[in-house]
Amino acid sequence: MANHKSSIKRIRQIKARRLHNRYYAKTARNAMKKLRAIQDANEANVLYPKVCSMLDKLAKKHIIHKNKAGNLKSKLAKHLNSLKK
Repeated sequence: MANHKSSIKRIRQIKARRLHNRYYAKTARNAMKKLRAIQDANEANVLYPKVCSMLDKLAKKHIIHKNKAGNLKSKLAKHLNSLKK
């Protein structure tokens, strides 16, 4: 266990931040799963911008890397384009 007041506080902060980050990352993952499961192009077109926005926000807050967000958005766009055919 930590001995300094500052390190005890730091542990509390890290725990709270971790829970916060996990919540938003999990929410985005669930939204991506939902988008991948959709077979209707119109429905997917409505959901896609919302999911992209979630990923951009996660990247902006350094919860995920910006390149990972770009890769995920690219894969989702590919899926969306396959539905239109």
